[in-house]
Amino acid sequence: MTRVRLSVAERREELLRAAVQQIEARGVAAVRIADVASALGVSNALVLYHFTSKEQLVAAAFRHAAEADLAHLRKLLGRRTSALRRLRSAVRWYAPTGQAKGWRLWIEGWAAALREPALREVTQDLDRQWKAALAEVIAEGVAAGEFPCPDPRATALRLTAFLDGLAVQLTSYPGALPRARAQQWTEEILARELGLDAAPLTPPMSNSA
Repeated sequence: MTRVRLSVAERREELLRAAVQQIEARGVAAVRIADVASALGVSNALVLYHFTSKEQLVAAAFRHAAEADLAHLRKLLGRRTSALRRLRSAVRWYAPTGQAKGWRLWIEGWAAALREPALREVTQDLDRQWKAALAEVIAEGVAAGEFPCPDPRATALRLTAFLDGLAVQLTSYPGALPRARAQQWTEEILARELGLDAAPLTPPMSNSA
C-alpha cells in the first residue's frame, strides 16, 4: 500500500508517537532506532534524519508525551471554579489511580535520566512546570481565603513527591495497595497540605478497602 506523504511536522509527530509506544513496550535501555522505524515501516535513516541519535529521540518522545499532559493539567487548573476544586481535579487526574499518563513510561524515564543528560534536562524542566502550575493555583486559593497554606511552592513539591512515590509503589507492585486506600491517602495528603479537614474531601471507605 502506498504511504501518504507527510509534512515534516506530521512525520515528526508520527515518529514521536511510535517512540513513546516502543519505550512503553521495551523500556528506554532496550528500545532501538530500528524498533521505531520497523513499527512505522520506514527506514532507520528516516528516523535519524529527524532525530540524530537515540538519545535525542528518547528525550523528544518524553517531552512530547509530557506536553500533552501539561496541556491537560493547565486546562483543569484554568477552569472557572474555586482553587480547591481545581486542585482536587488535577491531583485526582495526576494520581496513579487517575487517568493521567502511563506511569510505567515515567518511571522508565526517571531511571534513564540518571545516565542520560539530555533526558534529565527534559524531565527536570517538565517537573518544574508541573510544580509551578500547582503552586500558582494554591497561591490563588490562599489569596481568596479558601485555605491557609503558608508555602504554596513547598506544598506543590511535597504533593508531587507523594504522588510520584505512590505511582512507583502501585506500578512496581500491582495489588500491594488497594485503589480505594490510595485514593483516600491522596485526599488526606491534599487536605493536610492545604490546612483543611480531610473529612469533607473524602467519601467514607468501605470495610473491604
